[in-house]
Amino acid sequence: MTLDWLTYFPSPARGVWHLGPVPIRAYALCIILGIVVALLIGDRRWRARGGEPGVIYDIALWAVPFGLIGGRLYHLMTDWRTYFGEGGVGWEATPRIWDGGLGIWGAVALGGVGAWIGCRRRGISLPAFGDAIAPGIVLAQAIGRVGNYFNQELYGRETTLPWGLEIFWREDASGMRDPHLLDGVSTGELYKIVQPTFLYELLWNLVVFLVLIYADRRFRMGHGRLFALYVAGYCIGRFGIELLRDDAATHIAGIRVNSFTSTFVFIGAVVYILLATKGREDPEAIRSAWQSREAGGHDAETPEEPAIEAPEEPATEAPDEPDAPEAPAGVGAVVAVPESLTGQADSAEPEAVDDPSGEQEEAQFADSAAQQDTEADAEAGDADAGRVVPDSEVAEVAEPEVGEPEAETGDADNPGPEDSDGGDAQSAEHPDAGELPDDAATDDAAEQR
Repeated sequence: MTLDWLTYFPSPARGVWHLGPVPIRAYALCIILGIVVALLIGDRRWRARGGEPGVIYDIALWAVPFGLIGGRLYHLMTDWRTYFGEGGVGWEATPRIWDGGLGIWGAVALGGVGAWIGCRRRGISLPAFGDAIAPGIVLAQAIGRVGNYFNQELYGRETTLPWGLEIFWREDASGMRDPHLLDGVSTGELYKIVQPTFLYELLWNLVVFLVLIYADRRFRMGHGRLFALYVAGYCIGRFGIELLRDDAATHIAGIRVNSFTSTFVFIGAVVYILLATKGREDPEAIRSAWQSREAGGHDAETPEEPAIEAPEEPATEAPDEPDAPEAPAGVGAVVAVPESLTGQADSAEPEAVDDPSGEQEEAQFADSAAQQDTEADAEAGDADAGRVVPDSEVAEVAEPEVGEPEAETGDADNPGPEDSDGGDAQSAEHPDAGELPDDAATDDAAEQR
């Protein structure tokens, strides 16, 4: 009496359950569970590297569909006889991804294209992102291999090893019998005992997962080198597993096509590890990049109303006044007249000036005439105006009589328009204010003319 039931483990009785008209497929559930686990691990690792929380889910909207399509296309190309060969299931079965049949190399390749598009849209470095999600991907592959167990597929050659897998015949509702029927139910009749290659790959993927976690912490691998290590590690295990498989597959020179693929991809991954930049990206640089981008994006989506600034008022400078005619050469300085005499230009009614002589209008006329005569003398080059009056002589101007407003002496170095006008006005208004120096007589002469 043998104890075969203690040495071999059986396959599941079925891989599909029905809830009314809705089929619940174990393979699809395993794929979905693997994707969820990969996203959760990837998001945690990406945040630890300084990345934006939750961005991995946005990129997954591109990577996952691309990966599923790529995996299906690779499976159709490498197992085309099952679909398009003699007695194949035909074109109508090509999109039935839920029935199984995903090639990992096509999923990684086209999924990488989708991830690149998502990263480009978010302004994220694809190599850095790949390093963050690599352990989650290989763990998702391990979970997905459980779906192969329920489908009774991807097994190896017959064996007598104590951990051999029992494959049973299955039968569907129409009475069709086949060990590979996805919707069938086990009849309990043993088909054969085989190498559980799905289990070998599952265990190997777990080893690669642990190696990646250790290498990332020990060597701080970045710039896509950890993702390349995942690819190289998976290729090693997949190459050996392909040598044990006996299911239908495309062969080249008697070698399964996946063995060739594993070899070439492994070489490319090793070359990348050797040539890529050593070390790891600075988390602060990654963090500052998405924070600044997020701030800019927020402003772009909900722009704040620009602050209404009051228009800048021009500086309160004195309005440009016409340049006063240059003083005659014979005048070195002039005498300023107080505001009480000149008054405000904008006043509606000029203030009354205490004019002892009572000749205010005559003083205004004399002031205008003196300015005109000054311009005429400057143009004609009057010989008498060529002599410069010393400041000492100008300073000796006679003081006004008692009761008259004192005249303020202007700045001798910076005579202004009001100074020249005011001096003439004072001379006109106070004819009895004393005799001016001989050199100042030219001014009186100019006024008389």
